[in-house]
Amino acid sequence: MADSARSPVTLDGLDLAALVASRVCHDVISPVGAIVNGLELMEDGADEATAELALDLIRKSAKTASARLQFCRIAFGAAGSAGSAIDTRDAQMVATNFFNDERTSVDWQVPAAYLPKNRVKLLLNLLMLGAAAIPRGGVIRVETVGEGDETGFAVIVTGINSRIPPHAAELLAGIPGNEQGTIDAHAIQPFYAGLLARAAGMTVTIEKIDDKVALRAV
Repeated sequence: MADSARSPVTLDGLDLAALVASRVCHDVISPVGAIVNGLELMEDGADEATAELALDLIRKSAKTASARLQFCRIAFGAAGSAGSAIDTRDAQMVATNFFNDERTSVDWQVPAAYLPKNRVKLLLNLLMLGAAAIPRGGVIRVETVGEGDETGFAVIVTGINSRIPPHAAELLAGIPGNEQGTIDAHAIQPFYAGLLARAAGMTVTIEKIDDKVALRAV
């Protein structure tokens, strides 16, 4: 790999905003597209059975789109608040709605508290990395490390064929994983998590332990 690809990079504000927006759109475009498909089925004069299937598709996809938008609102946005703290109960709600499904469950062991905004946003981004480490599903366990405004987190995921997402450690450190030394829409999420960690004065580690992948931010 070229030396330039091993050096940390800095994105200007416009590029960072564009890449984060692209990531959010990627997360919601699939369920929104499914809603459109369901509506088109109904508009085409579907029979009763097909119409019921279309309605079920619309209901499930609308729920999924809502869950993803609510999660992204906190993980990537300003959380609709001018304050400097976020309630961990709000983070628990959006995380559970976002990740809980027939393949994956969230074991949330974070006590209710108002924590600095960037720390909570970092936690949600660590959950995204954790979920990416268990592509076939599993358990995402979330714990706190320390207490008060200096609270850190441990996200430990367990699942079949768990693995550290490609270039996650480099991207968390602000180092691109490609030979071009650039950050694209696929890499922006772990890169953004690293930005949040540094803004919060925290260090993130990721390691594979047996059938688990552990992320820690302290």
